[in-house]
Amino acid sequence: MPLMEQSLGRLAREIDGATRVFDAYNLDFCCGGAQSLRAATEQAGVDAAPIVAELLQLSAQMNDNPQQRWEDASPDALIQHILDRYHAVHREQLPELIRLARKIEQVHGARADCPHGLGDLLAAMAQELESHMRKEEMVLFPMIQGGNGAMARMPIGVMRMEHDEHGVALRQMLQLTNDLTLPQGACATWQALYRGLDTFRQDLMEHIHTENNILFERFAPVAH
Repeated sequence: MPLMEQSLGRLAREIDGATRVFDAYNLDFCCGGAQSLRAATEQAGVDAAPIVAELLQLSAQMNDNPQQRWEDASPDALIQHILDRYHAVHREQLPELIRLARKIEQVHGARADCPHGLGDLLAAMAQELESHMRKEEMVLFPMIQGGNGAMARMPIGVMRMEHDEHGVALRQMLQLTNDLTLPQGACATWQALYRGLDTFRQDLMEHIHTENNILFERFAPVAH
């Protein structure tokens, strides 16, 4: 199937580095993974030619240097990776990001370019994400690990909907921070906050991609 007709989720799953390409062109490969590359580029109003060229280059590099990929891992190994790489990391990231955001609002609240409301948004995201991760840890993941993945379609549907909500919150975060663009004269705390937010954003998008397009696809595939 031509690259343009394949879904973002499939391309992200099968080509190492594709997620970085999609992120650079603001293509939603995690929550919008069911879209074809053609539909996604048309909707975003971007030229697909350089994207296809980069994907073909990455694919050629993979063929030259084959590596173990998460799509080939067992469900147990993939779930453990999600727990270690994303769940544990988000629980470390968000409290510090909330602290920094509130400090910026307290110290620089009089500035028009201050990201007012960012601390509250991050606190709400932390609460929603913690609830989401606990449902996976207590219900969905044990169901899959216990060999009952065939019964997981309904909880997976709920998790996918919550992933969409996380995506909305990430877009709100970008709006509040002018796409994480530091204002002139930003202090060291402000710089640390935006660096941390960018890392968190990338981690959460990769987290959602790993679940939606790799783990969940095995038990509740989305029609592409």
